[in-house]
Order: sequence, then C-alpha cells, then structure tokens
Amino acid sequence: MPTETSFQTILDALQDVKKDFPRRYLQRFSDIDSLSLKVFLDVWPRLPLARKLTLLEGLLSLLDSNNLVSFDDVASALLDEKESEVRAYAIRLLAESNDPKLVSKLVNILENDVDLTPRLEATTLLGEFLLLGELEELPEKLKRQVEDALMAVVSSDEHASLRKLALEAVGFSSRPEVETLIRSALNRSDPTWIASALIAMGRSSDSQWNEQVVSMLLNEDPRIRLAAVQAAGELSIEEARPIVLTMLLDGEEDDDEVIAAGIWSLSRIGGDDVRAFLVNMLDQAEDEAQTALIEEALMNLDFTDEIEKFDLLALDEDVLEDIDVPEDELEEKDED
Repeated sequence: MPTETSFQTILDALQDVKKDFPRRYLQRFSDIDSLSLKVFLDVWPRLPLARKLTLLEGLLSLLDSNNLVSFDDVASALLDEKESEVRAYAIRLLAESNDPKLVSKLVNILENDVDLTPRLEATTLLGEFLLLGELEELPEKLKRQVEDALMAVVSSDEHASLRKLALEAVGFSSRPEVETLIRSALNRSDPTWIASALIAMGRSSDSQWNEQVVSMLLNEDPRIRLAAVQAAGELSIEEARPIVLTMLLDGEEDDDEVIAAGIWSLSRIGGDDVRAFLVNMLDQAEDEAQTALIEEALMNLDFTDEIEKFDLLALDEDVLEDIDVPEDELEEKDED
C-alpha cells in the first residue's frame, strides 16, 4: 500500500515554481488540520502572486467538480490578504460555507475593501447568507446586518455593477423595503437594471411578481429574456410554461444561455408536456454538454413532480379534515 505524501512535500512542490503543481495534491487542502494550515500560511507570503492564483484556481476547479471537498479553513485565512485577486478567490472558495462568523468579515469587505472585485464576490456570498437567514438558519441579528448592508449599497452612488449585484442578492429578503428597490430598478430604461430586478424577483419566492416576469419573457434584449426565464423557473410560474415551450420549440431563440435557462426553468415548473418535450429534445441532442443539461433537467423534473404529488396529497388531507367524515365510515372504507 503506497504511503501518503507528506504535507511538507506538497509545500515544497508548491514553492517549486519551475514545475507545475500536481493536481493530485489539491485535495490535501480540503478540511486541512490546524498544524498543516499554520505551516501553509508560513509559506504563503513567499509565493509569487502567479503561483498563489494557480493554486487557488485549482482549488476552485476541484470544489466545482467534487462536492465532498471543503476549503473553508484555507479560504477564511486568506480573506485579509493584501492581493485583491487572492481575496476574491478566497470568497469564491467559501461559496458552500454557512459559517455565521463569516458574515461580519464579508460585510466589512463589501463596505470597505479598496478593490471592486472582492466587493462583488462578497455581495454574491452575502446573498447566500441572507437566504440562510430567510430559512431561519442564521441568527436574526446577522440577517439584519446583511440586509442593511446590501440595501445601503443598492441605494448608494457606488459602482453600478456593485449596486445591481446587491439588488439581486437582497432579493432573497422578505423585508418590505426590498419591493420598492425592485420596482425602482424595473422602471429604469437600462436593460441591465431590469435584468437585475427580474433576478431579484426570482429569488423573492413571491408570486406578486409573476405578471411582470411573464411580460418580459419575449423581450427583445437577451439579457432581460434570460433573467425572466430564470425567474419564471425560480417562481414556478405555470403561465410561463407555454411561452417558454414555444420559444424553444419554434427554434427562434438563438441565445444559448436563454435556451439552457429555458430547459432548466421548465424542469422547475413541471407538467406532462414538459417531460415529453425534454425527452424528445434529449433524443435530438447533438453534443455531450447539451445531453448532460437535459438529463439533469429530467432528474430535476422528477423532483418537481414528487413535490407536486406531495402538495396534492397534503391538500387532499386538508379537504378530508374539513369534510369531517366520521371515523367509523373511514374504517369501513379502509376495510373495503
């Protein structure tokens, strides 16, 4: 049985910038122990920026392809690094984290970082923490801190890209003020603001936006169409089903992102005609990427159908309780 490579050997390889860093070593940074983290951080300042970014890119690639790894400890330790690129990568590596201790650090980056890129990354991740708050998996105090920080950015004179991303992130919030922010963005002439408003609508879980989303599905701007199609799926808008199906069936939609979003959104909305469409589309798929997307959509459609069956079952039980059928009659039906 081969012996495990020592962590010192891995660090030596990391410092040897004349050679590519072996990809097989990347996993050793997952769930790193405290001693290994300490010696890694001792070596880190001596690495050239290019080598640092090569490692972080490798870790991010592995994180995207393997849901069993976690680089939270490494990433958390790098949030205060001097290079903005490193700070940005560190935040991306924390995409799956639910550690409430990160909230204050991320808010600080959003509000005070000298570079835009880490602020954008922090905004995106704060949106995920806000979602945790809405699911009551984050203390209310921290949830309010995130909401206040994001809403302040949306209403500020900050860089437009940061403000739009903050609007999208705060879409997860159920605070009544968010509705005003969304409507204000929707009424702008800039299509990128309208797209951000639609993304925020999709994240709101609020059916009050259904009509606005459906009205944007055939917009001439592909950025708006993409956001509307995504929102239709997030909100499971049944009225959007025939429109999205027609968009894809007629072949008039030529934007690949909109097509991919349409496939996924249909799997979120559900319906027998959706299954028939996806199966037929799978038969005609021309490449592996499209095949994988449709197969994943079909699996998601199975999940959607199960949820609908569960909801119908719960509804039937509620109706039965309202009817108040005597227990002896129910027992006789069970015996039959």
